[in-house]
Amino acid sequence: MATIKVKQIKSRIGAPIDQKSTLQALGLRKISQVVEVEDTPSMRGMIRKVHHLVEVVK
Repeated sequence: MATIKVKQIKSRIGAPIDQKSTLQALGLRKISQVVEVEDTPSMRGMIRKVHHLVEVVK
């Protein structure tokens, strides 16, 4: 299955608890950390929820 690389670009400090939980579910803990996740509709929704804290890396 296809994968997406996601990079955290901003801090989770000050973000609502549900967005912090979403970052944790994506596997992101630190700024500039890159994780590779499967390209599924649920993962796309999670990325969309925290789009201001992460970016999709090619």
